[in-house]
Amino acid sequence: MEQLYKRKEACCGCGACADVCREGAIRMTVDREGFRYPRRTEEGCIHCERCVQVCPVKNRRVERGVSRRYFGVRAKEEKLRSSSSSGGMFPVLAEFVLERQGVVYGAAYGRGMQVTHQEISRREDLAAIQRTKYVQSSLKGIYRSIERRLRQERWVLFCGTPCQVQGLLLYLNREEPRLLLVNLVCYGVPSPGIWRDYVKWLEQKYDGKMTDFSFRDKRKHDHGHTCSYVIEGKEYAYSLYEDLYCSMYFSNLILRPSCHTCRFCTVERNGDFTIGDFWGIEKVKPEMDDGMGTSMVILHTEKAREIWEEVKKDLFWFACEEKDVLQPRLSGPTEVSGNRRIFMLFYRKLPFSIFQMLYRAAAIVRALFGRIHRKTTGGAV
Repeated sequence: MEQLYKRKEACCGCGACADVCREGAIRMTVDREGFRYPRRTEEGCIHCERCVQVCPVKNRRVERGVSRRYFGVRAKEEKLRSSSSSGGMFPVLAEFVLERQGVVYGAAYGRGMQVTHQEISRREDLAAIQRTKYVQSSLKGIYRSIERRLRQERWVLFCGTPCQVQGLLLYLNREEPRLLLVNLVCYGVPSPGIWRDYVKWLEQKYDGKMTDFSFRDKRKHDHGHTCSYVIEGKEYAYSLYEDLYCSMYFSNLILRPSCHTCRFCTVERNGDFTIGDFWGIEKVKPEMDDGMGTSMVILHTEKAREIWEEVKKDLFWFACEEKDVLQPRLSGPTEVSGNRRIFMLFYRKLPFSIFQMLYRAAAIVRALFGRIHRKTTGGAV
């Protein structure tokens, strides 16, 4: 089978190439780090090169000269806001589409707690795709599904990472007046394979099936820095930074290689909206900093501006400048950890139960040496 990329950094795993191939000559396969990559078989391939044309890494084009607008927002309906990771901008946009008998696509937990993009058409199903999932989602069949809905002249909202949005734009290759594209401010996508192993390990530890996981639980009004999950009806909750998987994630050890060279980490993006946490809200608008989240919103298109005029009645909002919303992932990609290679080597070689113990022990040693260093350099009194 032929690879469609020379280096792993050159594939973001969006899956647009697999969906666009009508001959079925491309399929996504999982590598030893748990990430999905496309492979093309010569049997059935007609060499149309559509798979290359829809690649967002190979075809990174952004409309220049756009007059963008920047806002801080939070939903007036407290239930929407409390069930969202930030200020609730996404569910407000979703309701705009659902009210027009449209469909919304977002990341949700599927079988075995694996993260997949799913379609919803009812308000009561919105909660499943609202919250942040720190896992790369599978989009198998989603591009084709969106294309069918648009041909039915239905409104469609797609929310995903900027590379997924770009992949969808290239897949459709035409203007769609009823398509609303929302891209996220993305730290980087972690390994679905490591997530799967982590879920299985927790299920074995607590002897049951996991049915929910919240990476950004707001119960403590701490900007979503609480992590919680449910196994066999029992809930477990603690600090986000005490969670094993999140520790690996925020240590930059389990991100996809392409994330460390990502060219979408800028305010210049395609799509209609960019949304994310409003970092620094306590400095820009301290009266809105109540620990329950505020969304940063960028409008990129005339369509976005028209929809903004429709939905802003459902929001508390303020206009701001580009400098107010800039944050690390709008200025450049996440740096790779110097320990990533050896981390992945141990992950590949060891059973996860042993691997996680080794990782925890290493984390304790790093913390101990950090405290010693601070004392010897005068960092502690």
